[in-house]
Amino acid sequence: MSVPDRDFDVIIVGAGMVGAVMASLLVARKLAAPGRVAILAEQFATAPQAEWDLRVFALSRASERLLRACGVWDLLPAQRVFAYERMQVWDAGGEPGGRNSLRFDCAELGEPNLGFIVEGRALQWQCLQAARAAGVVLIESGLASLRVTDADVSIRSSDGRDLRSRLLIAADGTVSKTRALLGIGTAGHTYNQDALVAHVRTAKPHGNTAWQRFLRTGPLAFLPLPDGRSSIVWSADLAEAGRLRALDPEAFGAALTAAGGEVLGACELSTPLASFALKLQYALDYVRPRAVLLGDAAHVVHPLAGQGLNLGLMDCAVLAEVLGSAGGGGYFGEHRLLRSYERRRRSENLLAAGALDGIERLFSAAGPLGAGLRGAALGAAANSPFVKRRLAEHALGLRGDIADFLKADRV
Repeated sequence: MSVPDRDFDVIIVGAGMVGAVMASLLVARKLAAPGRVAILAEQFATAPQAEWDLRVFALSRASERLLRACGVWDLLPAQRVFAYERMQVWDAGGEPGGRNSLRFDCAELGEPNLGFIVEGRALQWQCLQAARAAGVVLIESGLASLRVTDADVSIRSSDGRDLRSRLLIAADGTVSKTRALLGIGTAGHTYNQDALVAHVRTAKPHGNTAWQRFLRTGPLAFLPLPDGRSSIVWSADLAEAGRLRALDPEAFGAALTAAGGEVLGACELSTPLASFALKLQYALDYVRPRAVLLGDAAHVVHPLAGQGLNLGLMDCAVLAEVLGSAGGGGYFGEHRLLRSYERRRRSENLLAAGALDGIERLFSAAGPLGAGLRGAALGAAANSPFVKRRLAEHALGLRGDIADFLKADRV
């Protein structure tokens, strides 16, 4: 679509899932009219292919409700969504189901499932389709420069168009150009780990269960897929990751089988292996006058609990709630309003990042002391129904600063 120079209520930079959901939510909750929200991105998602994408996401109950609220959930093909019912977590020094392991079952929680495994390409495509259907304007161009005044944000796109809005939302990922142009720095550290991802066939059925084993070199997760395969996310230190990448498929399958403690029997690669570096990163600020950060532009966490996208979607929910309290689009850029979003989400996201960072450090600690602490932590959680339920409720998104907003009767 050719878009001339024009004004909007909101311009979102970034056409990933978080940016597209935020755009749809603004229209769905009548915070902005169709045609008054724009997404600016150098490239937009393409339709999913026949084979499952290597990227999969574990979505919480809260994320499911949010995606229903903005019209995405019902667009997702049933064959690209899988509800899992159980989760089993154990340390390499123990056994699944043993004394120092942790198991969650949806039946114990009175829930229909523990969440959903969703194919990444299908999810991103349908988030974009929902935005299109809501009347969001898609502008295929990059961000060249921006200027903020008391009245608005002026943007120059890389193809030379001038755009203005009351509010600028940065949802352009880990290496956010918008964040850099706003002068917002980041902190954090690398994990000196790579995450290896692939889909595998296993000799034993996955049993609608997500399996996670903590190894000294990093956690290994098997996420169940609807065709009986599992998607693996194997986080390993750089030396081990390099060794694993160099193996032929048969040798990698054997290494994976051993690393999983043979919980699913012999493993066989059914896709090529891919990898990405892991780090903890958080923006020092979430807002500037008339500008706000969402998703990976604001925070990046370790994938061991699959919370990265869920945290980004909850950013969208909180921002929508805060903007809804403003009394009209003319107030969207008020710094006081945006600071309210920042206070709520920054504390919640830092808490999640710190917890995940602590878990990663605990479970990668070598020696008998580390093994003892790991066993004690898992055993204590497993033997305390209160703690176990609280952990499950947080993972489902049924607790936290946005739980009431996402109740079924509100969306």
